[in-house]
Amino acid sequence: MDVILLVLKWLAISFFAVSVIHVLILRFVRVNRTPLMLFRCRQQRKRGEAVRLHHQWMPFDEIPTDFKTAVWVAEDGLFISHFGFDFLKLFKGLMVFFHKRSEFKKSFFGISTISQQTAKNVFLWPNRSLFRKMLEAYYTILIELLWGKQRIMEVYLNCIEMGDGIYGVYAAAKEHYHCEPKELTREQIANIVTCLPNPINYQCTNIFYPLLLESKKRILMGMEETTFPPRKHFAKVQFLHRWHTLKQILHI
Repeated sequence: MDVILLVLKWLAISFFAVSVIHVLILRFVRVNRTPLMLFRCRQQRKRGEAVRLHHQWMPFDEIPTDFKTAVWVAEDGLFISHFGFDFLKLFKGLMVFFHKRSEFKKSFFGISTISQQTAKNVFLWPNRSLFRKMLEAYYTILIELLWGKQRIMEVYLNCIEMGDGIYGVYAAAKEHYHCEPKELTREQIANIVTCLPNPINYQCTNIFYPLLLESKKRILMGMEETTFPPRKHFAKVQFLHRWHTLKQILHI
């Protein structure tokens, strides 16, 4: 028993050390391939299709501000202020567990911040197991501590799936609208972001479902009302957002 405990201890220490080093390396290195990209390529090969993988890295400052704002509004409105997790949504998910357990899995696995999605896409395999969700939470904490919000947003917008074989802002602009990212209109950006929940089945160039149209309208309104903070003002804006969130929690 002592030997087993010792082995488990060293396995845990090794995993922690390797994962921290991996996250630190990707803090400075471009993420050009992710497990999801490789998984999709494998699916294409199994179906006998030609491999489609369109991706090109864009530095944070070259990504259009409207794109950052759009995903902030659509995917994670508390991104700037939270520490990786939306605890209000987690609380609601637990309420579903206690009252409607049959709906818990759908509710629980749908609770993902931009930080969680980034951790999942970059470090983990596409799967909906509880073990993978636990690893996702672990890597979310690591990237929040070791990367910071701007790096998380940069990696997210470069690696997120935006169509069949299309990953990141640059590839989305080129493949969907045949232009440079800086040439995208707000409506085109809203179209792309609206389809992020299911980018393979939804066509951003042909949105007609009522729910998608409503989501697009909300994103466009959000882009009119707010702007993702630039690098030089980010720390100040983040502090104000977190202070506002804290006051809401404490009911000051």
